[in-house]
Amino acid sequence: MSRYAPYFLSLALTLLSVLLAVFVSPQWIWAVVICGSVAVLGTCDLLQRSSALRRNYPVIAHFRYGLESIGPEMRQYFIQADTAEVPFSRLQRALVYQRAKSVNDTRPFGTMQDVYANDYEWINHSMAPAPHGNPDFRVLIGAKTAQPYSASVFNISAMSFGALSANAIRALNKGAKLGGFYHDTGEGSISPYHREHGGDLVWEIGSGYFGCRDEAGRFNAERFAENARDPQVKMIEIKLSQGAKPGHGGVLPAAKVSAEIAVTRGVTAGVDCVSPAQHSAFSTPIELLQFVARLRELSGGKPTGFKLAIGHPWEWFSIAKAMQETRLLPDFIVVDGAEGGTGAAPAEFMNHVGVPMHEALMLVHNTLVGLELRDEIRIGGAGRIISAFDIVRTLAMGADWCNSGRGFMFAVGCIQAQSCHTDRCPTGVATQDPARWKGLDVTDKSIRVHGFHRNTMIALRDLLCAAGLSSPGEVGPEHILRRVSPIEVRSLAALYRFLKPGQLLAGIPEHAVFQKYWAAARSDSFAAPAHVQSMQESKSY
Repeated sequence: MSRYAPYFLSLALTLLSVLLAVFVSPQWIWAVVICGSVAVLGTCDLLQRSSALRRNYPVIAHFRYGLESIGPEMRQYFIQADTAEVPFSRLQRALVYQRAKSVNDTRPFGTMQDVYANDYEWINHSMAPAPHGNPDFRVLIGAKTAQPYSASVFNISAMSFGALSANAIRALNKGAKLGGFYHDTGEGSISPYHREHGGDLVWEIGSGYFGCRDEAGRFNAERFAENARDPQVKMIEIKLSQGAKPGHGGVLPAAKVSAEIAVTRGVTAGVDCVSPAQHSAFSTPIELLQFVARLRELSGGKPTGFKLAIGHPWEWFSIAKAMQETRLLPDFIVVDGAEGGTGAAPAEFMNHVGVPMHEALMLVHNTLVGLELRDEIRIGGAGRIISAFDIVRTLAMGADWCNSGRGFMFAVGCIQAQSCHTDRCPTGVATQDPARWKGLDVTDKSIRVHGFHRNTMIALRDLLCAAGLSSPGEVGPEHILRRVSPIEVRSLAALYRFLKPGQLLAGIPEHAVFQKYWAAARSDSFAAPAHVQSMQESKSY
């Protein structure tokens, strides 16, 4: 019966407090309130039927719930190692904060990484380092379009207004303006807060066609052209899928669809805002490429491409074959990895759906090389990119530039509280509660966004120079080494299979995924190959 002791004690103390308040002094009323509240809580625990724990442990159970509620914070700040990436380590976050504030980010006494652990990676240095030059590295996207764009090799990844607060959007865009890099709008369209400071925008068009939709939620060409021809918009990006929840779509609940979000997205305030899992403007690979060409024309000739997380390989191969057959090419492709972040996603999708960025990037890069299309299409990489080494490794695996979402969130003040989906973000970054986001100082945080970008680019230059390289375009898989066992080290060039230019035009290479799916992929359909369909219909395989 000891589990009932706190409850019985609260009853006894309540009775004693009442007697003292009546016969000794009215000041004892505070004890009546405190002890009585605990007694009422315990009584409610005994009478309710939804929780067996509370019925069996009245009062005591609430201590358990309290400790459980602060468990993530306790682990993050007091228990987890500095190098534990869950999803970002304390060392990674500290690096962003230091660079954002432009304070000393050097470290003493040696690395905290286990250099003999499997998967440890490094870049080999040169005995003849290159001289330090301008760290403002850029890549030209859409060279053959009417309005090509010279993008930084490090930019702000897609994060919508609605997921982020007004002041967070303002700070990110002002930082992008200060640093001369781009700010991806996310699929929530272009809000007034994206426009205030004039930073370069990449307008992401998702399946909800926010900012360019009709009343039924279908694509509207006139509304698109009106926004796309704004000089602040530099590129158009069609979102096919997102790394953290590919194939899922999403819903912004009616309670969060405020008047300003409704105006920004072109939806009705106070009504659920639905992002379908699938686009309605196209249904085949060829139609996708026709849509890309149409948006390029409607935008006045701005670079236009798409973002995708790789899933079924035959679907990507179908798009690649459609490019080969029609010569309708996107100006760029952004490859999003399964390690990417989001404001909210089902646990199964976040943990077990989609291909991680490294493998996805290699597949896209190899396919384009094999079709001799790589020189005509630029590739961006996104997926947990924080440091200059993350950028170098991503470039070595085939990307031309990198995007970071959560890195810039840290720069603007995020502390990884992981409450993005609750509207109770403690720093005002991922919330629509004015009482919270108004505490985020736009001027100060925009300087930090700029500082994080600038100092990361300087670190990137220093890494390249140490390797004897003068530009990011010179980085190759031979420069990055990975430990694969206690006694074995391999370069990425040795670990991954790289196709030669035109190899897919001459036949099917000895590469497992191409051997299995390339020949059966069709440019006119995303459907699974016949042998895959037969396996889906039977368990006899």
